Amino acid sequence: MTKNLKAAATAIALFIGATGALGADKPTDQQIAHIAYTAGVLDIEAAKQAIAMSKNKAVVEFAETMLRDHEAVNSQALDLVKKLNVTPEDNDTSKALSQAAETKRQELAKLSGAEFDRAYVEHEVAYHKQVNGALETMLIPAAQNGELKSLLETGLKLFQGHQQHAEHVAAELK
Repeated sequence: MTKNLKAAATAIALFIGATGALGADKPTDQQIAHIAYTAGVLDIEAAKQAIAMSKNKAVVEFAETMLRDHEAVNSQALDLVKKLNVTPEDNDTSKALSQAAETKRQELAKLSGAEFDRAYVEHEVAYHKQVNGALETMLIPAAQNGELKSLLETGLKLFQGHQQHAEHVAAELK
């Protein structure tokens, strides 16, 4: 297993562990809102790093799409929590996601050129795959508010497209 794949596997394991950290109890809507928003912020930060570091047109265009789409979804999420007068609640899942993202940002910062591009895109494939799985199996089923559930379902469709896009870019980079 390459170093990049090991790092992606570690991030996935942290995410799986973090989603399990909520225990047998379903996450509350406040926790779900925080998890979803945090996941978006982290991908926005990853996209900004890629835009700044990559010279590959396909990678930069992909990162620009991630930046635009995740900012739009997070804006909708903020509007919804304000409308519902809900305060997102920090939790172990959000914290684990943030820690894994910081570790990945530091790893990516040490790379350059094609090595950076491949590592970034491989991470995006793995990240979207895991977040999509968490949306399908944990966050959407646990959401109690219909509007929150609808926003998560819309996000899932968009993020499934992101995963496919990342897979396509990854195949081009090989």
